[in-house]
Amino acid sequence: MTRIASILPIALLFAATLLRAQDFKKQVIYQIVTDRFYDGDTSNDNPAESPGLFDATKTNWQAYWGGDLAGIQQKLAYIKGMGATAVWVSPVVNNENLNCASSGVSAPYHSYWTRDFMDIEEHFGDNVNSFSAFDNLVTALHNNGMKIIVDEANNHSNPDNCGEMGSLYNNGAFMAAANNDPNGYFHHNPDIADYNDRYQLQYDTLDDLTDLNQENSTIDAYLKSAAAQLQSHHADAFRLDAIKHVTWGWEYSYANAVFNNAPSFLFGEWMQTNTTDPLYPDSYKFSNASGINLLDFPLNTALRDVFGSNNNFSEIDSTIDTESANFTYPNDLVTFFDSHDQSRLLTLNNNQNRLQEAMAFILTGRGIPIILYGDEQYLFNNTNGGNDPYNRVWMSSFSTSTPAYQLIAKLAALRQSNDAVAYGTWKQRWLNNDVYIYERQFFNDVVLVAINKNDSSSYSISGLYTALPAGTYSDDLGGLQSGNSLTVSAGSGGNNPTANYTIAPHSVSVWQYQVAATSPEVGSIGPHVGQPGMTVTIAGDGFGSATGSVLFGATPATIQSWSNSSVTFTVPNVAGGVYPVQLKSSGGVAANSIAFTVLTAKLIPVTFTVNNAIPTSPGDYIFVTGSTVELGNWGTTFQTAVGPMLAPNYPNWFLNVSLPAGQTVQFKFIDIQSSGNVVWENGANHTYTVPTSGTGSVNVSWQY
Repeated sequence: MTRIASILPIALLFAATLLRAQDFKKQVIYQIVTDRFYDGDTSNDNPAESPGLFDATKTNWQAYWGGDLAGIQQKLAYIKGMGATAVWVSPVVNNENLNCASSGVSAPYHSYWTRDFMDIEEHFGDNVNSFSAFDNLVTALHNNGMKIIVDEANNHSNPDNCGEMGSLYNNGAFMAAANNDPNGYFHHNPDIADYNDRYQLQYDTLDDLTDLNQENSTIDAYLKSAAAQLQSHHADAFRLDAIKHVTWGWEYSYANAVFNNAPSFLFGEWMQTNTTDPLYPDSYKFSNASGINLLDFPLNTALRDVFGSNNNFSEIDSTIDTESANFTYPNDLVTFFDSHDQSRLLTLNNNQNRLQEAMAFILTGRGIPIILYGDEQYLFNNTNGGNDPYNRVWMSSFSTSTPAYQLIAKLAALRQSNDAVAYGTWKQRWLNNDVYIYERQFFNDVVLVAINKNDSSSYSISGLYTALPAGTYSDDLGGLQSGNSLTVSAGSGGNNPTANYTIAPHSVSVWQYQVAATSPEVGSIGPHVGQPGMTVTIAGDGFGSATGSVLFGATPATIQSWSNSSVTFTVPNVAGGVYPVQLKSSGGVAANSIAFTVLTAKLIPVTFTVNNAIPTSPGDYIFVTGSTVELGNWGTTFQTAVGPMLAPNYPNWFLNVSLPAGQTVQFKFIDIQSSGNVVWENGANHTYTVPTSGTGSVNVSWQY
């Protein structure tokens, strides 16, 4: 068995970094394709380990262009001045060294073709693959009160048909390749043909990328150890690549391992078009139960349709309503309109006002916003429709005077100062095809935003109500986007009438009210799932400076730190289940409760197989349900039972599930029919004792 590289003790992490890593709702994320940003160290442009993959002319869009971690560090003043508080960098670990093209150059400049998860890519760091440049960047970020988000690609190594043929290494030691895999570290299946098939998504090959077998105990330990190593180097959060294609059940245990190592924030790429996607129910079930928040692809589609293609604002409004009903914590969804995988919004519609309106929307909207590097400089390239790789432009300008840069700075500051933006509810206040007026509210904090995306037409706004108290409010953007003031009169029930006004073309107005809390107000808990002993943070306002209490039902948690806006505690020793967690001030004043799922123990991935299951009709699926919260507490619906199971060898079904370490569980298999009717297998409950480490498996036959 391959030895997993040793890592630094997680206890070496700075305490302050740990505490601030769990509540991301106030953050503004700046996404950087590292190779395309800034060349801060020319000595790594053409490194000895992987020569010939660099293009100094920046004309070969599939070659390295020189951007590196040192370059990001040298531009931190620019990034911080824009108001960004977290930087998402491309995967930093070592990528394949050989050219992946029969002619010309095809290099992993994007860094999603990993060869070694245990050291740093030489093009981004140095010729000995050390963590030095990464450590320097992280230290500089933390010294500036900023966070580092590292991209992790746990689905695959590198292409199986060129270059190094999928070769995987552990700190320099060869483990396997697509054509040399005696220990089963990879799946050896064809490329995905049906992107709505749950089995193909998780076990077939994504675009010729050699697919890792996370159910193999060595790969399981390897990937979790790689994350722990990055955490030992003070990574605050992880963006998880292609989570729709990684074994879903295993990812629960991965998230649990990350949260156990050190407080962190996780969000992942579950690509889907909108809320009518066939697997949309799977996506929010996965996110709600795993603690891995999602990149908001349905809202991304709506934003690009509305601001890029001039669709009606009702598309955004309905998407937000649907997601708010489905996700336990919709404010933890991560929002974006541009990414490294899409043509830029300016390619769809070369209209800087529309770009700025979209920026204003995500910066004031529900969820944690991402700004893709270069959008604030209006950079885009329309070659091949602006698609990959032409959306990954060179960062050729660092002006701090563009309207977009200034708009981001103003609204990032608002997100930090007014809790309605980070923690608030969402309410549509006025809507037509071109105008969207929406309100965010968190207790007495209110932000009201009005956007008119029409380039030439103004609209008369009447019948607008708001929770803003009576008074006159100036535009928080200072007229940067043609905004205006607003006069509010006294009303009742949080519906105060506003004076009629005319909203200008291509304008954004932001009006806000904030007041210091006089009693505790809870807006966030992170993570929202974990076992006794895990560190968790509650955030909000009005907690007071003196230590109070945090209760799981009637059971108090051990407090680690306490401030007026953030409390960190240890999950108490209570039985598994969903608890209303309630913070109380030192004077005993109770805040609103917030839900937390207590697991029975740390999670171990276990593969269940049930042979010769009851015959099913199209639309029917076999699920597993059982005696613990991890098995759904005997739930019998799509959202409460565990599954659907997978049947590439029908009538045998299997599923990878994360279960509590060392616990004996009871379970049965059920057929949830398309009508909602449930058919149980007969006989006594099955029992299984979960291993305390590694991975496990269960193989039984359906009981007739």
